[in-house]
Amino acid sequence: MGLRNPSPNPEILEVATRPRDGSPGDTSLRGKYHIWTIGCQMNVADSNHVAAELEKIGYEPTDRLDDADVVVLNTCVVRQSAEDKAIGKLGSLKPWKARRPGRTLALMGCMVGIKPNPKLRERFPFVDVFMPPSEAGPLIGHLQEAEIAAEMSRLEREQVARRHRLQDTLQPSGSSQSIRHLSLRGPAPVAAYVPVVYGCSHACTFCIIPFRRGVERSRPLDEIVAEVRGLVAQGVREVTLLGQIVDRYGYDWRENGRAGGPDLADLLHAVHEIPGLWRIRFLTSHPSYMDPRILAAVRDLPKVCEHIEVPVQAGNDQVLARMRRGYTAQEYRELVHRIRETIPGVAVHTDIIVGFPGETAEQFQDTYDLLAELKLDKAHLARYSPRPGTVSARRMVDDVPEAEKVRRHKALERLQERICAEINARLLGETVEVLVEDRHKGKWRGRTRQNKLVFLESDEELRGRLVQVLITWTGPWSMQGRLVRDVSPTS
Repeated sequence: MGLRNPSPNPEILEVATRPRDGSPGDTSLRGKYHIWTIGCQMNVADSNHVAAELEKIGYEPTDRLDDADVVVLNTCVVRQSAEDKAIGKLGSLKPWKARRPGRTLALMGCMVGIKPNPKLRERFPFVDVFMPPSEAGPLIGHLQEAEIAAEMSRLEREQVARRHRLQDTLQPSGSSQSIRHLSLRGPAPVAAYVPVVYGCSHACTFCIIPFRRGVERSRPLDEIVAEVRGLVAQGVREVTLLGQIVDRYGYDWRENGRAGGPDLADLLHAVHEIPGLWRIRFLTSHPSYMDPRILAAVRDLPKVCEHIEVPVQAGNDQVLARMRRGYTAQEYRELVHRIRETIPGVAVHTDIIVGFPGETAEQFQDTYDLLAELKLDKAHLARYSPRPGTVSARRMVDDVPEAEKVRRHKALERLQERICAEINARLLGETVEVLVEDRHKGKWRGRTRQNKLVFLESDEELRGRLVQVLITWTGPWSMQGRLVRDVSPTS
Protein backbone atom coordinates (compact mmCIF):
# COMPACT_ATOMS: atom_id res chain seq x y z
CA MET A 1 0.00 0.00 0.00
CA GLY A 2 1.82 3.07 -1.21
CA LEU A 3 0.55 5.44 -3.89
CA ARG A 4 -2.91 6.79 -3.35
CA ASN A 5 -5.72 8.45 -5.24
CA PRO A 6 -5.06 12.23 -5.28
CA SER A 7 -8.64 13.14 -6.12
CA PRO A 8 -10.87 14.97 -3.60
CA ASN A 9 -13.16 11.99 -4.20
CA PRO A 10 -11.37 9.24 -2.27
CA GLU A 11 -12.41 6.50 -4.66
CA ILE A 12 -12.73 7.49 -8.30
CA LEU A 13 -11.12 9.74 -10.87
CA GLU A 14 -13.11 9.96 -14.10
CA VAL A 15 -11.41 12.26 -16.53
CA ALA A 16 -10.48 12.80 -20.16
CA THR A 17 -7.67 14.75 -21.75
CA ARG A 18 -7.58 17.92 -23.75
CA PRO A 19 -6.14 18.13 -27.28
CA ARG A 20 -2.99 20.16 -27.70
CA ASP A 21 -2.48 22.56 -30.57
CA GLY A 22 0.58 22.22 -32.73
CA SER A 23 1.55 18.66 -31.91
CA PRO A 24 3.67 17.07 -34.63
CA GLY A 25 2.87 14.01 -36.69
CA ASP A 26 -0.40 13.03 -38.33
CA THR A 27 -3.17 15.08 -36.70
CA SER A 28 -6.11 14.01 -38.90
CA LEU A 29 -9.00 13.09 -36.64
CA ARG A 30 -9.61 9.35 -36.44
CA GLY A 31 -12.09 9.47 -33.58
CA LYS A 32 -12.58 10.35 -29.95
CA TYR A 33 -11.47 8.65 -26.75
CA HIS A 34 -12.56 8.63 -23.12
CA ILE A 35 -10.44 7.41 -20.21
CA TRP A 36 -11.89 6.38 -16.84
CA THR A 37 -9.29 6.06 -14.10
CA ILE A 38 -9.57 4.70 -10.60
CA GLY A 39 -6.79 4.30 -8.07
CA CYS A 40 -3.43 5.85 -7.32
CA GLN A 41 -1.31 8.59 -8.81
CA MET A 42 0.60 6.01 -10.84
CA ASN A 43 -2.66 5.12 -12.60
CA VAL A 44 -3.21 8.80 -13.37
CA ALA A 45 0.26 8.96 -14.92
CA ASP A 46 -0.40 5.76 -16.90
CA SER A 47 -3.64 7.23 -18.26
CA ASN A 48 -1.76 10.38 -19.27
CA HIS A 49 0.63 8.20 -21.28
CA VAL A 50 -2.23 6.36 -23.03
CA ALA A 51 -3.85 9.70 -23.86
CA ALA A 52 -0.58 10.92 -25.35
CA GLU A 53 -0.24 7.87 -27.57
CA LEU A 54 -3.87 8.13 -28.73
CA GLU A 55 -3.46 11.78 -29.64
CA LYS A 56 -0.27 10.99 -31.54
CA ILE A 57 -2.27 8.82 -33.94
CA GLY A 58 -5.08 11.36 -34.37
CA TYR A 59 -7.65 10.75 -31.63
CA GLU A 60 -9.07 13.57 -29.51
CA PRO A 61 -10.55 13.41 -26.00
CA THR A 62 -14.17 13.67 -25.01
CA ASP A 63 -15.90 13.78 -21.65
CA ARG A 64 -19.08 12.32 -23.20
CA LEU A 65 -19.07 8.54 -23.18
CA ASP A 66 -21.59 8.28 -26.03
CA ASP A 67 -19.32 10.35 -28.29
CA ALA A 68 -16.30 8.12 -27.73
CA ASP A 69 -14.97 5.65 -30.29
CA VAL A 70 -12.41 4.33 -27.82
CA VAL A 71 -12.93 3.88 -24.09
CA VAL A 72 -10.15 2.89 -21.69
CA LEU A 73 -10.82 1.71 -18.14
CA ASN A 74 -7.71 2.01 -16.00
CA THR A 75 -8.33 -0.16 -12.95
CA CYS A 76 -7.13 -0.69 -9.38
CA VAL A 77 -7.41 -3.80 -7.20
CA VAL A 78 -5.45 -2.67 -4.15
CA ARG A 79 -8.71 -2.71 -2.20
CA GLN A 80 -11.89 -4.66 -2.84
CA SER A 81 -13.99 -1.50 -3.07
CA ALA A 82 -11.88 -0.20 -5.96
CA GLU A 83 -12.08 -3.54 -7.79
CA ASP A 84 -15.87 -3.66 -7.32
CA LYS A 85 -16.27 -0.18 -8.80
CA ALA A 86 -14.14 -1.10 -11.80
CA ILE A 87 -16.18 -4.26 -12.43
CA GLY A 88 -19.40 -2.27 -12.12
CA LYS A 89 -18.16 0.33 -14.59
CA LEU A 90 -17.05 -2.38 -17.01
CA GLY A 91 -20.48 -4.02 -16.87
CA SER A 92 -22.18 -0.70 -17.58
CA LEU A 93 -20.18 -0.40 -20.81
CA LYS A 94 -21.53 -3.60 -22.33
CA PRO A 95 -24.58 -1.79 -23.82
CA TRP A 96 -22.28 1.02 -25.04
CA LYS A 97 -20.26 -1.54 -26.96
CA ALA A 98 -23.34 -3.39 -28.24
CA ARG A 99 -24.87 -0.23 -29.74
CA ARG A 100 -21.83 0.21 -32.01
CA PRO A 101 -19.74 -2.97 -32.22
CA GLY A 102 -17.01 -1.09 -34.10
CA ARG A 103 -16.09 0.83 -30.97
CA THR A 104 -13.00 -0.21 -29.03
CA LEU A 105 -13.14 -1.04 -25.31
CA ALA A 106 -9.82 -1.47 -23.50
CA LEU A 107 -9.22 -2.69 -19.96
CA MET A 108 -6.00 -1.56 -18.34
CA GLY A 109 -4.15 -1.59 -15.04
CA CYS A 110 -3.87 -3.80 -12.02
CA MET A 111 -7.02 -5.80 -12.81
CA VAL A 112 -5.24 -7.00 -15.95
CA GLY A 113 -1.80 -7.40 -14.37
CA ILE A 114 1.43 -8.22 -16.15
CA LYS A 115 0.52 -11.74 -17.33
CA PRO A 116 -2.30 -12.80 -19.69
CA ASN A 117 -5.37 -13.95 -17.78
CA PRO A 118 -7.66 -16.22 -19.84
CA LYS A 119 -10.33 -16.09 -17.12
CA LEU A 120 -10.57 -12.33 -17.51
CA ARG A 121 -11.11 -12.68 -21.25
CA GLU A 122 -13.77 -15.33 -20.64
CA ARG A 123 -15.55 -13.15 -18.10
CA PHE A 124 -15.53 -10.03 -20.29
CA PRO A 125 -15.60 -11.18 -23.93
CA PHE A 126 -16.83 -7.75 -25.09
CA VAL A 127 -13.49 -6.17 -24.15
CA ASP A 128 -11.28 -5.73 -27.23
CA VAL A 129 -7.89 -5.03 -25.63
CA PHE A 130 -6.31 -6.02 -22.30
CA MET A 131 -3.42 -3.73 -21.32
CA PRO A 132 -0.89 -4.30 -18.52
CA PRO A 133 -0.13 -1.34 -16.23
CA SER A 134 1.92 1.42 -17.84
CA GLU A 135 1.71 -0.07 -21.36
CA ALA A 136 -0.19 1.71 -24.14
CA GLY A 137 1.23 -0.51 -26.88
CA PRO A 138 -1.55 -3.16 -27.03
CA LEU A 139 -4.24 -0.53 -27.61
CA ILE A 140 -2.26 1.47 -30.15
CA GLY A 141 -1.35 -1.72 -32.00
CA HIS A 142 -5.00 -2.84 -32.06
CA LEU A 143 -6.16 0.49 -33.47
CA GLN A 144 -3.41 0.63 -36.08
CA GLU A 145 -4.06 -2.95 -37.20
CA ALA A 146 -7.79 -2.22 -37.49
CA GLU A 147 -7.06 0.85 -39.61
CA ILE A 148 -4.71 -1.04 -41.89
CA ALA A 149 -7.24 -3.85 -42.27
CA ALA A 150 -9.90 -1.34 -43.31
CA GLU A 151 -7.87 0.00 -46.22
CA MET A 152 -9.09 -1.19 -49.61
CA SER A 153 -5.80 -1.57 -51.46
CA ARG A 154 -2.27 -2.81 -50.83
CA LEU A 155 -0.86 0.67 -51.57
CA GLU A 156 -3.15 2.28 -49.01
CA ARG A 157 -2.15 -0.31 -46.41
CA GLU A 158 1.52 0.40 -47.04
CA GLN A 159 0.92 4.13 -46.72
CA VAL A 160 -0.82 3.71 -43.38
CA ALA A 161 1.93 1.42 -42.08
CA ARG A 162 4.57 3.89 -43.26
CA ARG A 163 2.77 6.72 -41.45
CA HIS A 164 2.73 4.76 -38.20
CA ARG A 165 6.46 4.03 -38.55
CA LEU A 166 7.12 7.71 -39.15
CA GLN A 167 5.09 8.70 -36.08
CA ASP A 168 7.10 6.28 -33.94
CA THR A 169 10.29 7.89 -35.27
CA LEU A 170 9.12 11.45 -34.67
CA GLN A 171 7.58 10.95 -31.23
CA PRO A 172 9.30 8.29 -29.12
CA SER A 173 7.62 7.39 -25.86
CA GLY A 174 8.88 9.63 -23.08
CA SER A 175 9.68 12.58 -25.34
CA SER A 176 8.26 16.00 -24.59
CA GLN A 177 5.83 15.55 -27.46
CA SER A 178 4.27 12.39 -26.00
CA ILE A 179 3.39 13.74 -22.57
CA ARG A 180 -0.25 14.61 -22.01
CA HIS A 181 -2.46 15.45 -19.07
CA LEU A 182 -5.91 14.54 -17.83
CA SER A 183 -7.71 17.85 -18.15
CA LEU A 184 -11.08 18.50 -19.74
CA ARG A 185 -10.00 21.12 -22.28
CA GLY A 186 -8.17 24.27 -21.34
CA PRO A 187 -4.61 24.57 -20.07
CA ALA A 188 -2.41 21.85 -18.65
CA PRO A 189 -2.63 21.27 -14.89
CA VAL A 190 -0.38 23.22 -12.58
CA ALA A 191 0.89 20.03 -10.91
CA ALA A 192 1.61 16.71 -12.62
CA TYR A 193 2.76 13.18 -11.77
CA VAL A 194 5.85 11.58 -13.33
CA PRO A 195 6.55 7.85 -12.78
CA VAL A 196 10.22 7.14 -12.09
CA VAL A 197 10.01 3.55 -10.81
CA TYR A 198 7.54 1.02 -12.19
CA GLY A 199 6.52 -2.10 -10.27
CA CYS A 200 7.82 -3.25 -6.90
CA SER A 201 10.07 -6.06 -5.67
CA HIS A 202 9.68 -5.57 -1.92
CA ALA A 203 6.58 -7.81 -1.58
CA CYS A 204 4.91 -6.82 1.68
CA THR A 205 2.58 -9.65 2.61
CA PHE A 206 -0.58 -7.54 2.19
CA CYS A 207 0.30 -5.90 -1.13
CA ILE A 208 -0.87 -7.01 -4.55
CA ILE A 209 1.21 -4.48 -6.51
CA PRO A 210 4.20 -6.81 -7.24
CA PHE A 211 1.79 -9.37 -8.73
CA ARG A 212 -0.03 -6.83 -10.90
CA ARG A 213 2.67 -4.30 -11.83
CA GLY A 214 5.67 -6.60 -11.95
CA VAL A 215 9.19 -6.31 -10.64
CA GLU A 216 10.84 -2.99 -9.92
CA ARG A 217 12.08 -1.11 -13.03
CA SER A 218 13.71 2.31 -12.78
CA ARG A 219 13.38 4.66 -15.76
CA PRO A 220 16.54 6.21 -17.22
CA LEU A 221 17.35 9.57 -15.64
CA ASP A 222 17.66 11.34 -19.00
CA GLU A 223 14.22 10.09 -20.05
CA ILE A 224 12.64 11.43 -16.86
CA VAL A 225 14.34 14.80 -17.25
CA ALA A 226 13.12 15.03 -20.86
CA GLU A 227 9.58 14.27 -19.75
CA VAL A 228 9.64 16.92 -17.04
CA ARG A 229 11.01 19.46 -19.51
CA GLY A 230 8.06 18.68 -21.78
CA LEU A 231 5.61 19.14 -18.92
CA VAL A 232 7.12 22.49 -17.96
CA ALA A 233 6.86 23.61 -21.60
CA GLN A 234 3.11 22.94 -21.37
CA GLY A 235 2.76 25.09 -18.24
CA VAL A 236 3.28 22.59 -15.41
CA ARG A 237 4.95 24.19 -12.39
CA GLU A 238 5.14 21.28 -9.94
CA VAL A 239 5.97 17.62 -10.51
CA THR A 240 5.66 14.67 -8.17
CA LEU A 241 8.09 11.83 -8.89
CA LEU A 242 6.26 8.54 -8.39
CA GLY A 243 7.23 5.04 -7.36
CA GLN A 244 5.65 2.32 -5.29
CA ILE A 245 8.91 2.66 -3.32
CA VAL A 246 10.32 5.83 -4.80
CA ASP A 247 13.42 5.95 -2.61
CA ARG A 248 14.52 2.68 -4.25
CA TYR A 249 15.00 4.52 -7.56
CA GLY A 250 18.10 3.00 -9.18
CA TYR A 251 18.35 0.03 -6.81
CA ASP A 252 17.38 -2.43 -9.56
CA TRP A 253 20.36 -1.35 -11.67
CA ARG A 254 22.82 -1.72 -8.83
CA GLU A 255 21.36 -5.06 -7.74
CA ASN A 256 21.80 -6.30 -11.31
CA GLY A 257 25.48 -5.38 -11.36
CA ARG A 258 25.30 -1.89 -12.87
CA ALA A 259 27.48 0.03 -10.43
CA GLY A 260 27.54 3.78 -10.29
CA GLY A 261 23.99 4.36 -11.52
CA PRO A 262 21.96 7.33 -10.28
CA ASP A 263 19.82 7.20 -7.16
CA LEU A 264 16.87 9.32 -6.08
CA ALA A 265 19.15 12.06 -4.75
CA ASP A 266 20.86 12.27 -8.15
CA LEU A 267 17.47 12.43 -9.86
CA LEU A 268 16.29 15.24 -7.58
CA HIS A 269 19.41 17.23 -8.42
CA ALA A 270 18.90 16.66 -12.18
CA VAL A 271 15.22 17.64 -12.19
CA HIS A 272 15.99 20.65 -9.98
CA GLU A 273 18.06 22.15 -12.82
CA ILE A 274 15.10 22.38 -15.23
CA PRO A 275 14.22 26.05 -15.90
CA GLY A 276 10.61 27.02 -15.28
CA LEU A 277 9.95 24.24 -12.78
CA TRP A 278 9.07 25.67 -9.37
CA ARG A 279 8.39 22.69 -7.12
CA ILE A 280 9.34 19.02 -6.81
CA ARG A 281 7.81 16.31 -4.63
CA PHE A 282 8.29 12.53 -4.48
CA LEU A 283 6.27 9.64 -3.10
CA THR A 284 5.87 7.08 -1.69
CA SER A 285 9.00 6.27 0.32
CA HIS A 286 9.84 3.20 2.41
CA PRO A 287 11.48 3.60 5.84
CA SER A 288 14.22 1.08 5.02
CA TYR A 289 15.49 3.04 2.00
CA MET A 290 15.31 6.66 3.18
CA ASP A 291 18.98 7.34 2.59
CA PRO A 292 20.62 10.41 4.21
CA ARG A 293 21.55 11.61 0.70
CA ILE A 294 17.86 11.94 -0.10
CA LEU A 295 17.17 13.93 3.03
CA ALA A 296 20.15 16.17 2.29
CA ALA A 297 18.80 16.82 -1.22
CA VAL A 298 15.42 17.85 0.20
CA ARG A 299 17.18 20.16 2.63
CA ASP A 300 19.58 21.70 0.12
CA LEU A 301 17.54 22.02 -3.10
CA PRO A 302 15.14 25.00 -2.99
CA LYS A 303 12.66 23.50 -5.45
CA VAL A 304 12.22 20.26 -3.49
CA CYS A 305 9.34 20.64 -1.03
CA GLU A 306 9.67 19.89 2.68
CA HIS A 307 7.19 17.03 2.45
CA ILE A 308 8.05 13.36 3.07
CA GLU A 309 5.58 10.48 2.65
CA VAL A 310 6.91 7.46 4.56
CA PRO A 311 4.34 4.81 5.56
CA VAL A 312 4.64 3.03 8.90
CA GLN A 313 1.60 0.72 8.34
CA ALA A 314 1.58 -0.43 12.01
CA GLY A 315 3.15 0.51 15.32
CA ASN A 316 3.66 -2.99 16.69
CA ASP A 317 6.77 -5.03 15.86
CA GLN A 318 4.94 -8.35 15.58
CA VAL A 319 2.43 -6.92 13.13
CA LEU A 320 5.24 -5.26 11.16
CA ALA A 321 7.05 -8.60 10.95
CA ARG A 322 3.90 -10.35 9.67
CA MET A 323 3.55 -7.55 7.11
CA ARG A 324 7.20 -8.13 6.12
CA ARG A 325 8.00 -4.46 6.36
CA GLY A 326 11.63 -4.86 7.38
CA TYR A 327 11.88 -2.40 10.28
CA THR A 328 10.70 -1.98 13.87
CA ALA A 329 8.52 0.69 15.41
CA GLN A 330 11.58 2.11 17.17
CA GLU A 331 13.49 2.31 13.87
CA TYR A 332 10.56 4.18 12.33
CA ARG A 333 10.46 6.51 15.33
CA GLU A 334 14.18 7.24 14.91
CA LEU A 335 13.70 7.87 11.17
CA VAL A 336 11.00 10.48 11.82
CA HIS A 337 13.27 12.24 14.30
CA ARG A 338 16.13 12.15 11.76
CA ILE A 339 13.90 13.59 9.03
CA ARG A 340 12.81 16.43 11.30
CA GLU A 341 16.36 17.17 12.43
CA THR A 342 17.65 17.27 8.84
CA ILE A 343 14.83 19.25 7.17
CA PRO A 344 13.53 22.32 9.05
CA GLY A 345 9.77 22.76 8.79
CA VAL A 346 9.21 19.36 7.19
CA ALA A 347 5.78 17.71 7.04
CA VAL A 348 5.81 13.93 7.49
CA HIS A 349 2.91 11.86 6.16
CA THR A 350 2.26 8.17 6.78
CA ASP A 351 0.00 5.22 5.91
CA ILE A 352 -1.58 2.87 8.45
CA ILE A 353 -3.52 -0.37 7.99
CA VAL A 354 -5.82 -1.45 10.82
CA GLY A 355 -7.16 -4.94 11.35
CA PHE A 356 -4.26 -6.83 9.77
CA PRO A 357 -4.55 -10.62 10.38
CA GLY A 358 -3.76 -11.43 13.97
CA GLU A 359 -3.74 -7.81 15.18
CA THR A 360 -4.85 -7.83 18.81
CA ALA A 361 -6.33 -4.92 20.71
CA GLU A 362 -2.99 -4.44 22.47
CA GLN A 363 -1.09 -4.41 19.18
CA PHE A 364 -3.49 -1.86 17.74
CA GLN A 365 -2.94 0.26 20.84
CA ASP A 366 0.78 0.33 20.00
CA THR A 367 -0.11 1.84 16.64
CA TYR A 368 -2.41 4.36 18.28
CA ASP A 369 0.27 5.34 20.80
CA LEU A 370 2.95 5.72 18.11
CA LEU A 371 0.74 8.05 16.07
CA ALA A 372 -0.13 10.04 19.20
CA GLU A 373 3.56 10.36 20.08
CA LEU A 374 4.94 11.33 16.66
CA LYS A 375 2.12 13.74 15.74
CA LEU A 376 2.56 13.37 11.99
CA ASP A 377 1.08 15.91 9.61
CA LYS A 378 -1.18 13.42 7.84
CA ALA A 379 -2.11 9.76 8.17
CA HIS A 380 -3.77 7.87 5.30
CA LEU A 381 -5.82 5.16 6.99
CA ALA A 382 -7.19 1.91 5.57
CA ARG A 383 -8.95 -1.18 6.87
CA TYR A 384 -7.26 -4.41 5.87
CA SER A 385 -8.92 -6.40 3.10
CA PRO A 386 -7.32 -9.58 1.72
CA ARG A 387 -6.28 -9.40 -1.91
CA PRO A 388 -6.14 -12.66 -3.90
CA GLY A 389 -2.63 -13.97 -4.44
CA THR A 390 -0.95 -12.04 -1.66
CA VAL A 391 0.88 -13.85 1.14
CA SER A 392 -1.54 -12.59 3.77
CA ALA A 393 -4.54 -13.86 1.79
CA ARG A 394 -2.96 -17.28 1.18
CA ARG A 395 -1.36 -17.95 4.55
CA MET A 396 -3.14 -15.81 7.13
CA VAL A 397 -6.66 -15.75 8.50
CA ASP A 398 -8.57 -12.48 8.21
CA ASP A 399 -9.63 -12.83 11.83
CA VAL A 400 -10.33 -9.25 12.92
CA PRO A 401 -14.11 -8.67 12.65
CA GLU A 402 -15.18 -5.91 10.29
CA ALA A 403 -16.91 -4.04 13.10
CA GLU A 404 -13.65 -4.00 15.05
CA LYS A 405 -11.74 -2.79 12.00
CA VAL A 406 -14.22 0.08 11.68
CA ARG A 407 -13.85 0.92 15.38
CA ARG A 408 -10.06 1.04 15.14
CA HIS A 409 -10.19 3.05 11.94
CA LYS A 410 -12.48 5.64 13.53
CA ALA A 411 -10.30 5.83 16.65
CA LEU A 412 -7.28 6.74 14.52
CA GLU A 413 -9.36 9.18 12.47
CA ARG A 414 -10.39 11.06 15.60
CA LEU A 415 -6.83 11.08 16.90
CA GLN A 416 -5.39 12.32 13.61
CA GLU A 417 -8.06 15.00 13.31
CA ARG A 418 -6.97 16.42 16.67
CA ILE A 419 -3.28 16.24 15.67
CA CYS A 420 -3.86 17.96 12.32
CA ALA A 421 -5.99 20.68 13.94
CA GLU A 422 -3.20 21.32 16.46
CA ILE A 423 -0.47 21.46 13.80
CA ASN A 424 -2.42 23.73 11.46
CA ALA A 425 -3.45 26.08 14.29
CA ARG A 426 0.22 27.04 14.69
CA LEU A 427 0.01 28.69 11.25
CA LEU A 428 -2.81 31.07 12.20
CA GLY A 429 -1.58 34.60 11.51
CA GLU A 430 1.48 33.31 9.64
CA THR A 431 2.31 33.99 5.99
CA VAL A 432 2.87 30.87 3.87
CA GLU A 433 3.83 30.19 0.25
CA VAL A 434 1.03 28.66 -1.84
CA LEU A 435 1.06 27.35 -5.40
CA VAL A 436 -2.47 28.02 -6.70
CA GLU A 437 -3.85 25.11 -8.71
CA ASP A 438 -7.48 25.94 -9.51
CA ARG A 439 -10.80 27.39 -8.36
CA HIS A 440 -13.10 25.43 -6.07
CA LYS A 441 -16.54 26.66 -5.01
CA GLY A 442 -15.67 30.25 -5.80
CA LYS A 443 -12.30 30.30 -4.04
CA TRP A 444 -8.77 29.77 -5.24
CA ARG A 445 -7.27 26.50 -4.05
CA GLY A 446 -3.60 25.65 -3.65
CA ARG A 447 -1.03 23.93 -1.47
CA THR A 448 1.85 24.95 0.73
CA ARG A 449 5.31 23.46 0.35
CA GLN A 450 4.28 21.03 3.12
CA ASN A 451 1.28 19.96 0.97
CA LYS A 452 -1.30 21.64 3.20
CA LEU A 453 -4.50 22.72 1.45
CA VAL A 454 -5.21 26.48 1.45
CA PHE A 455 -8.22 28.39 0.11
CA LEU A 456 -8.21 32.13 -0.58
CA GLU A 457 -10.48 34.73 -2.14
CA SER A 458 -9.19 37.09 -4.80
CA ASP A 459 -10.48 38.73 -7.96
CA GLU A 460 -7.06 38.36 -9.55
CA GLU A 461 -6.26 35.50 -11.95
CA LEU A 462 -4.09 33.31 -9.72
CA ARG A 463 -4.11 29.91 -11.41
CA GLY A 464 -0.54 28.67 -11.71
CA ARG A 465 0.84 31.50 -9.59
CA LEU A 466 3.08 31.26 -6.56
CA VAL A 467 1.69 33.55 -3.88
CA GLN A 468 2.17 34.47 -0.25
CA VAL A 469 -0.96 34.02 1.84
CA LEU A 470 -1.74 35.27 5.35
CA ILE A 471 -3.58 32.44 7.15
CA THR A 472 -6.81 33.72 8.74
CA TRP A 473 -8.52 30.40 9.63
CA THR A 474 -7.30 26.87 10.24
CA GLY A 475 -9.01 23.50 10.45
CA PRO A 476 -7.70 19.93 10.53
CA TRP A 477 -7.91 19.35 6.78
CA SER A 478 -7.53 22.81 5.24
CA MET A 479 -6.84 26.48 5.91
CA GLN A 480 -8.10 29.79 4.58
CA GLY A 481 -6.17 32.98 4.01
CA ARG A 482 -5.78 36.37 2.41
CA LEU A 483 -3.55 37.16 -0.56
CA VAL A 484 -0.44 39.12 0.42
CA ARG A 485 1.57 39.21 -2.79
CA ASP A 486 2.46 37.31 -5.94
CA VAL A 487 5.99 35.91 -5.69
CA SER A 488 6.03 33.85 -8.90
CA PRO A 489 9.49 33.45 -10.43
CA THR A 490 10.00 35.34 -13.67
CA SER A 491 11.74 32.41 -15.39
